[in-house]
Amino acid sequence: MVASDLPIGDRIRHYRGGRRQDAVAGLVGISPDYLSQIERGLKVPSLPILYALAQELGVATAALLSEQPPAAEEATDTAEAAVGRALLGYAPTASPTRATAAELRGRVEAAWQSWQTDGDRFTRAATTLPGLVADTEYAVRAVRAGTDPTERRGVLRAAADLYCLLRSYLRRTGRVDLATIAADRAMRAAEDADDPLRIAAAQWNLGHVLLAAGQPGEAEELSLRAAEQLAATQMPEAERAAMGGALQLVAVVGAARRRRWSDARDRLRQHAAPAARMVPDSSNVGWTVFGPTNVALHALSIDMEAGETGEALHTADAIDTSDLPSLEREFTFGLEVAACHSQRRDDAAVLLALLGLEAVAPEDLARTPLARQLVLTVIRRARAMHARQAEQLAVRIGLV
Repeated sequence: MVASDLPIGDRIRHYRGGRRQDAVAGLVGISPDYLSQIERGLKVPSLPILYALAQELGVATAALLSEQPPAAEEATDTAEAAVGRALLGYAPTASPTRATAAELRGRVEAAWQSWQTDGDRFTRAATTLPGLVADTEYAVRAVRAGTDPTERRGVLRAAADLYCLLRSYLRRTGRVDLATIAADRAMRAAEDADDPLRIAAAQWNLGHVLLAAGQPGEAEELSLRAAEQLAATQMPEAERAAMGGALQLVAVVGAARRRRWSDARDRLRQHAAPAARMVPDSSNVGWTVFGPTNVALHALSIDMEAGETGEALHTADAIDTSDLPSLEREFTFGLEVAACHSQRRDDAAVLLALLGLEAVAPEDLARTPLARQLVLTVIRRARAMHARQAEQLAVRIGLV
């Protein structure tokens, strides 16, 4: 079995196995160089050549085609599907009685903690979230009709935090459509709770949904407007600085996605960095992980996306992620360092970085498109020893 997103060239290389490239090419009637270019993704084989390769490799022609399966054929009994059913209201409550605000608060905080720190966070979240979402929805409906304003506000605050977490989970599992619903529910709960901090956090989440949906301009506009509103809000200065800075980082990413590198750097330096000086890395206000290190990570991201790999690696050398309360941000840092090494064609360094990421966050490595792309690049381009190690890694993360 190979992953549905594995390119044709990599499928051919996989099924060729240990057979020599020149031997297979000769039997098919093409040059070894042409087969090499097909396997490296530089050429697309014609249908007759594809059929001949399939015959020689002993597989069906369809096995060499890298097409995503139709959505209707996807399994509906997966743990991730259960999360979606809970969000849409099709899952029963896990508890026979309504959970209190304090109980929900503890469960949501534990779920957030696991999501930000556990290497198997997807497995844990898929187990925890369906019941937690169902119980939270049940509690929200109950307190809306209740008479205890303190309990109502507590439940709504827990719901806002949970739906911000759910947005992150759904985006990472490829369900941007459901992530949008989760972000909207987070905003509704935060507004109903009349909680300025959670309203800002919900706007930050919505900005990330827009980025994931390929709408960086809208994300930038939303986050900047939210930052302006937050500046006039009454709340502790450290919280306002952290959430304002986090919203500025969404605008930074939006500008960078539109290739406005100068605007992104100016906003990072003039708005996000001053806010970060007021916030320690460990504060994690609104679960945004905003602080000086996160600002430095965004500077690295800008350099990497702009192709300025030398400057990016220089920036990376000065970053210490050991105090970050989020494994996801640490993973993203390592992945972007690997991408910089890949741009410089240092495949040994890429492989070393990927193996390090596998050790700390194997599920993220298996699910992240950039990580999968980097593994394939090492297989295609690296020396034989490193290519073999990358092939073994591809097996472990489900690429082949």
